Amino acid sequence: MSEWSVAEPRRLAFDAPVATLRVRVVNGTVNVVGTEEGSARLEVSEIDGTPLTVTHEDGTLSVAYDDLPWKNFLTWLDPGSWRRDAVVSLAVPVGTRVEVGVVGAAATVSGIEGPVEVKGVTGDTTLVGLSGPLRAETVSGSVVAQGITGDLRFTSASGDLTVVEAVGSAVRADSVTGSMVVDLDPAGSPTDIALTTVSGEIAVRLPHPADAEVEVDTTTGSVSNAFEGLRTSDQWGAQRLTGRLGSGGGRLRATTVSGPIALLRRPPTEEDPYDDVPLDVAQADATAPDDDLSATPPHGPSGGPTDGPSNGPTHKKVL
Repeated sequence: MSEWSVAEPRRLAFDAPVATLRVRVVNGTVNVVGTEEGSARLEVSEIDGTPLTVTHEDGTLSVAYDDLPWKNFLTWLDPGSWRRDAVVSLAVPVGTRVEVGVVGAAATVSGIEGPVEVKGVTGDTTLVGLSGPLRAETVSGSVVAQGITGDLRFTSASGDLTVVEAVGSAVRADSVTGSMVVDLDPAGSPTDIALTTVSGEIAVRLPHPADAEVEVDTTTGSVSNAFEGLRTSDQWGAQRLTGRLGSGGGRLRATTVSGPIALLRRPPTEEDPYDDVPLDVAQADATAPDDDLSATPPHGPSGGPTDGPSNGPTHKKVL
């Protein structure tokens, strides 16, 4: 096992294979980008407080605080730990399994084909161009996913979810008060969407023509529908919208207790992908970060990691 303690800005390169990446930080920013290169690179451009521990063993690269465990991550609380801050950027092979845990930090993961799991207490998460299975759990942080082709599982107490241009991916989302906006790419195949929230708002925009079995239920919330042919029933204040769009190749299920639900139709051609989204529903736009770090650190004679001069922060813009 190789190990480093990082207490100041530093760059490291790893020639040994990396199959799994694990990152756990408090405050600051985490950027992970997939690269076609076979090696992995790390840059810590800013750090304050407790040093980060970097380890590489048996194909697993870990960048974390020693006292911040992955197990029970969302229930972990140490008031003293909040006096920490780090900006961490990593480039890893596209097939790497990525696990990111953040407390108060923003995270961006892009260009990864392997499984991705993100856990966050607060702070926003951006997922761009991912093709493997995705899992995101937050307490109050929001998640924005753009151009994903892998299945997404989202769980939150009050965080919002925005999915833009999902291409044939299944989306499972559960929240208590968080809002959900799901926009399906018309070029994608029929997909399976299941959204559940207690009081949050739900807006789903389907391609035109749409192809899905629809089941929409709310106990006391309102339902708006842009599609003809769906059946509406109202009993004791509860509203239900059901029916088949197209051949029913996909499936859409949306359920709330008191939150409103909007079923929207994407125009055949459009300039603005949010023209039909209600203004009172959370919206976001994500842009893919660059697929590389700002510089490649030099290697020593043995091919091991060598420190290089820092050119300042290279973290990507986070929504």
